[in-house]
Amino acid sequence: MASSDHRDLARTRLGAITRSSAMPAEPPWTDDRSANDHPWADPDDGDEPLHSGPGRVRFVDRLTAARWDTGRRGTAALAAIGVLAAAVALVVVWRDRPVPEPVPPLPRVEVVDTAEPSAARETDTAQPDSADFVVSVVGAVIRPGLVRLPAGSRVADALDAAGGAADGADLIGLNLARRVADGDQIVVGIAPPQPVPQASGIVGVQTPGDAPQEAGGLVDLNTADETALDALPGVGPVTAAAIVSWRDTNGPFTDVEQLGEVDGIGPARLARLRELVTV
Repeated sequence: MASSDHRDLARTRLGAITRSSAMPAEPPWTDDRSANDHPWADPDDGDEPLHSGPGRVRFVDRLTAARWDTGRRGTAALAAIGVLAAAVALVVVWRDRPVPEPVPPLPRVEVVDTAEPSAARETDTAQPDSADFVVSVVGAVIRPGLVRLPAGSRVADALDAAGGAADGADLIGLNLARRVADGDQIVVGIAPPQPVPQASGIVGVQTPGDAPQEAGGLVDLNTADETALDALPGVGPVTAAAIVSWRDTNGPFTDVEQLGEVDGIGPARLARLRELVTV
């Protein structure tokens, strides 16, 4: 019986050595149990029970006792995978970063000169031709006084604005086609009872020596009509009509100096007429 035990022990050791050499990938393991505790079952002994020996270790026991050694290549592979994962995470973070939006530039501020509107108003006032103006119409008209006329108006327009000429008005001494300006005064005289017939002809510029004169070389302010007064130097149709209108309103002249009271005759014109007229 002793020889049989020795044979079994030798067979068990030989099988363990064979299995360890045939499976180099498995980690080494040790079994502290004795061969007597786990005898190897002999296939020839059909009557003896089959017991599991060192070579019949359960899979769970082997997995629990096993140790995994990655080696140099495995360590390098794990390191490469870690670097790749970090690179992917960096790319994702970089792509999802907040993108700053550019701020549009502020509009340019322009300084507006506040003096321009007043300058424009001054320009408008400096152009009277584009605005209405006021003239004075006195004498033999329906509504004497101030009238407002549009630019480019003439004497005839001023008379119409004043209601027209009154009965007995003398329009011969007025140039109805003359343009009027702002501030002018139009004097409409009364026709004399017996107007002096006026011959047709061309009236030229007369000098003081050519002025018509009555007896004594002077023009009588109380008897001269508008034609005679118009011939005086510096006296036009309007001023001649104003002299006649003043005479009809205030009576005969008693002094040559009263010519200064007539509209349109100032000190300079009075000085020129003082030596040419009489009362």
